[in-house]
Amino acid sequence: MDVKMPQLGESVTEGTLGRWLKQVGDPVRKYEPIAEVITDKVTAEVPSDVDGRMAEHYIAEGTTVAVGTLICRIETLNEENTGSQPTSSSVPADSPSKASLTSTLNEDRHQVEKKANSRSLGRYSPAVLRLAEEHQVDLRQVMGSGEGGRITRKDVLAFIEQGSQPSMAIPETKQTELSSAVPSSAKAPEHSQPAAAEARATENGDYTVLPATPIRRTIARRMLESKRTAPHAWTMVEVDATSLVRYRDRQKKGFVEREGVSLTYLPFFIKAVANALRQYPMLNAAWVDDEIRLMKNIHISIAIATDDALVVPVIHHADRLSVTGIAHALNDLATRARNGKLTMADMEGGTFTVNNTGAFGSILSQPIINQPQAAILSVESIVKRPMVMDDDMIAIRHMVNLCLSLDHRLLDGWVAGQFLKAVKEQVEQAGEHLTLG
Repeated sequence: MDVKMPQLGESVTEGTLGRWLKQVGDPVRKYEPIAEVITDKVTAEVPSDVDGRMAEHYIAEGTTVAVGTLICRIETLNEENTGSQPTSSSVPADSPSKASLTSTLNEDRHQVEKKANSRSLGRYSPAVLRLAEEHQVDLRQVMGSGEGGRITRKDVLAFIEQGSQPSMAIPETKQTELSSAVPSSAKAPEHSQPAAAEARATENGDYTVLPATPIRRTIARRMLESKRTAPHAWTMVEVDATSLVRYRDRQKKGFVEREGVSLTYLPFFIKAVANALRQYPMLNAAWVDDEIRLMKNIHISIAIATDDALVVPVIHHADRLSVTGIAHALNDLATRARNGKLTMADMEGGTFTVNNTGAFGSILSQPIINQPQAAILSVESIVKRPMVMDDDMIAIRHMVNLCLSLDHRLLDGWVAGQFLKAVKEQVEQAGEHLTLG
């Protein structure tokens, strides 16, 4: 039975083979995980659909390939007992690599040609046309990444940055996918394993070279894309969290006894953010293909650090949950994130991101926007500081900074400031308007 790279989500077009969990020759049980796949959203295990034996690996660990690419073959018990060979749709007996390679190459070339044809016949947005005219770009030479091969403003900017080199040929990423799809037996010896699979920490003079893991490379690519795509602006408000600290102190002991999870500060901030997003829905929007999409649901993405990466699972319909409900959702996501048990459903649909940088003592930060969302909020550490009160008396208060990075294409300072003011007012009234219920 052939096993192909699964599509782990609607928007996912490729995956990286992070680790083989079954080696060639190993017995495989139905539903048993055979490989670990990494996408830009989640790390997931690929289960077997049959009982059998791992017959062959077609791509090496660390290789990124397109969804649908053949990654391995499992010899089923029927095949093993009868000695029958795989069907021609998988790998022929006389040449286990040629037919697969030819089919893959033809299919991918067809997709590239189809994209080029749809691009030449398609319509361009005013922003794309204006940018192309300013920089004398022939749009027929630009490879579109939008739906149906549509050329976006980002594609034109990337084309300009590359020195306006024609991209009608198969792009580098596609060439990598085609190369990776070739079984190792069909490749020349010097190319039989990707560099990523052989990479090891090496000493070089005064420093050590550490190979980037697949998930680290994915994070790097997404962060760079966000900074290139969105004009980041940044603003901050200072919040007196004394009422919140006192309210939580009164509630935390009974809460853990009653609910079985600890009561941290983060659920309160998430609830305040969700309420503020209902007041200022432009913060709950996204810039996609030169249009603004105002999201109807409030799904809060939460940045969670694991041992080797940063994942961003989602609390769906956060505005419908109480602080108690959010606390349970946070505990569940954090536990599964650190155990590598998050699913694609946990990662999809986020409309706004909250980052708890205060957990490691930070008091000021400038987070990078989680594209294509409009903004991201960092909750910094709550610290005691002397403050001048309304009656000109000095008092020790629990203060926290809320830092907001925003996409200046669709958000301006005024609405961002009003949003932060709404969050601030709720936090400062914890115990009255911001409670566990």
